[in-house]
Amino acid sequence: MTRFKLGKKCKYFLPYLLSFIISLPTFSQVTAPTPSAPSPAGQPQGTQQPGNTGTNNSPTSPRGAQGNTPANTNQLPGTDSKANTGDKGKAANAVDGADSKDAQNSDQSKLNQEKATTLTPEEQAKEELRRKIYGYSIFADKNLNTIPDFQIATPTNYVVGPGDVLKIFYYNFAEATYELEVNRDGFIQIQPRVGNVYVAGHTIDEIRKILIDRFSKVGVPGLIGAGGQPARTKLMVTLGELRTVKVLVTGEVINPGTYELSSLASAFNALYLAGGPNEIGSFRDVKVVRNGKVISHMDIYDFLTKGTRDGDVRIQDNDNIQVGYYFKRVEMDGLVKRPGLYELLPDEKLSDVLAYAGGFDDKAYRGRVKVERITSLERKMFDVSESEYSSFDMATGDLVTVETVLDRFENIVTIEGAVFRPGNYSLDNSPSLKKLVENAQGLREDAFIGRINVLRTRQDLTIENISLNYADIVNNKTPDLMLTRLDQVVIPSKFTMAEVAFIKVDGEVNNPQFPENEGKFPFTSNTTLEDAILKAGGFKESAYTAEVEVIRRKRDGVAGAANAQIAEIYKFNVNRDLSLGANQSNFVLMPFDHIIIRKSPNYVVQQSVFIEGEVLVPGEYSIVNKNDKISDVIKRAGNLTELANAEGATLLRRTIAKSMTEATNYEETDIAEKSIKTGTIMGDMANVKEESIGIQLRSILKQPGSFEDLIVQEGDIIRIPKRLETVQVIGQVLYPTTVKYGKGMNFTDYISRSGGFTPQSLRKSSYIKYPNGNVDRTRRFLVFNVYPKVQPGSEIYVPQRSAPALNAQQTITTATTVLGSIMTLVVTILAFRTIN
Repeated sequence: MTRFKLGKKCKYFLPYLLSFIISLPTFSQVTAPTPSAPSPAGQPQGTQQPGNTGTNNSPTSPRGAQGNTPANTNQLPGTDSKANTGDKGKAANAVDGADSKDAQNSDQSKLNQEKATTLTPEEQAKEELRRKIYGYSIFADKNLNTIPDFQIATPTNYVVGPGDVLKIFYYNFAEATYELEVNRDGFIQIQPRVGNVYVAGHTIDEIRKILIDRFSKVGVPGLIGAGGQPARTKLMVTLGELRTVKVLVTGEVINPGTYELSSLASAFNALYLAGGPNEIGSFRDVKVVRNGKVISHMDIYDFLTKGTRDGDVRIQDNDNIQVGYYFKRVEMDGLVKRPGLYELLPDEKLSDVLAYAGGFDDKAYRGRVKVERITSLERKMFDVSESEYSSFDMATGDLVTVETVLDRFENIVTIEGAVFRPGNYSLDNSPSLKKLVENAQGLREDAFIGRINVLRTRQDLTIENISLNYADIVNNKTPDLMLTRLDQVVIPSKFTMAEVAFIKVDGEVNNPQFPENEGKFPFTSNTTLEDAILKAGGFKESAYTAEVEVIRRKRDGVAGAANAQIAEIYKFNVNRDLSLGANQSNFVLMPFDHIIIRKSPNYVVQQSVFIEGEVLVPGEYSIVNKNDKISDVIKRAGNLTELANAEGATLLRRTIAKSMTEATNYEETDIAEKSIKTGTIMGDMANVKEESIGIQLRSILKQPGSFEDLIVQEGDIIRIPKRLETVQVIGQVLYPTTVKYGKGMNFTDYISRSGGFTPQSLRKSSYIKYPNGNVDRTRRFLVFNVYPKVQPGSEIYVPQRSAPALNAQQTITTATTVLGSIMTLVVTILAFRTIN
């Protein structure tokens, strides 16, 4: 590339480079963070350039770009040297402004919720009142977004004002684009030839017509049609960045004040940000005041009931949205779909209140409502019938109460008892007793028709009993009974008139449902002894079948006799196959017979004891004889090993504790019995009593069958530990520790190995716990302590003195006092003896 060509290329790039250098200070102002507090919501945070900031982005302007011109004039039509700075500054401001608006709306929508966390009792009562007001919930709903979307088509009736950014472009025959901001005086500046155009206060459609006229005068071709032909160049005006407007929300609202909103927002949006009307504010007449004049009246109920917002005008700068006091408000209570407080217009009636409340509930009494009114002196009650709802005038403070329908039927009769379909029936379809029984699908086979009852409710609500023989009515001996409202026909069953009979089978039978039926089975006719045993699951292996007893009630005993027989006992020898001898078979049972199968006297289930520890063969051993002792079981286990500690042997015995006042839990009892029989511990069980018995195993093995040799029981666990070589010393010694056992060492030797007694030691109460669980105490002889013998594995415990020990001076003082008292006593006795 030659030097000439390089210079020719650079001359086109040089103006853009100069413009960028000039705009650098502006970039620093727009993007540099500042330590100052954030600007109010909706206020731009960047630096804006005054005057015209529009740019022309089209490279095909009608006039075209001119080369070899100064840098500040080498721009497309409608641009100047500050174009880039203005565009980027406004972009940053638009983003910041949108974020600020969103933050403001979010903060305002959460304002009531934040206040609700720290309300005084008076404010809580006020908040409860607001929640009852119809319409308050829509303003308290923070999920409701009433702020308009900025990404919408430009409304042609939108009134432009200072701060709005207009995007102007024409296309087809001629093309150009402008993005211009309306300055504070209401002008946009279109350079270089159009100049200032006043647009403030005009709508988008009006501005389009003005610009067509102005552009056509400066030579833009095709904007105006000619010769009956449409315009060849189209001009459009749209909104770019929107201005923010300030509106004042005053009167009876939750949060009155000044709010900044988009110029597309409406009066309803501003009212929502202010929290809506408060507890005394009007929902029916919200005024929009502009330049001192009321330009619109908005009724919020139209939006709540119809979905329309008549009177909801688009706000402008310095508008005042005013909410006054309510004029008339009534309360709906009772069975309506939406109870609460409703505001009424002067000409609205009771029917309008009912419509606002959603109408009556399904169970409401619609024929009449009660209206409680507060007069100038006292209260007054009105009973308003259904025909007067549309004409009854309401007064402020009225309480309308809608009650429920009566819980009664006007044409109901009831039949119950021995019929196929008992229940309620209509008196219109069952006017007589026979017709009612027919509609109930007739009588069951067990019906007792000799005497049925009809319970009739009189006019004074007292109950009258009518007894009759239904058989006579069926046979036309007695006329049919005509029924009245609320009659209750009771047809008894034969079974309800008899005592429920059963037979009971106790003892050694396989009754799987014993916890449920307690051995009782319903009585059926012609049931034999074999049948009853079969129902009970047959005999257990332990059953003593040679003497099966049947105990029967004595129904014809001698009345008043002291020795009167009250029961009869029958004994049978029943085979395992449930057969009886020829002279005993087919013994038919009677109601309430009691069958008892006892346990065989020689039947015992295998029982086991368990040996753990230092024996030759530890494990489970069965009890051979009922009087097997500890020595017998140890002998069968191969006797003790050389490392066995016989003095530490213990016997762990567990038994099931049965309560005399609480019912037996058979499931828990079975689990406990299983754990005892298998020698396992299933955790803490409330019904298992566990005790550790210290045994003298060495003495037992020397003299088998002696007093110490206990008879073992099922589930006993004999534990023989390994020989221990230590003695543990704990309690009030200088250094509690574990000392190695030494042969010939006594109690005090181990105390010495632990540092000796402390001043707080209670020596005379020291005791020792042996490995087998036995405990031995220190004994007293005159003024000397006799300490117990120590065995390997023992634990020596020295308790603490309850009172502090005396020091040397206190000991001498106490001894001197005691000796002085003794000497005084001796002298006194000698004196008396001398006198005598």
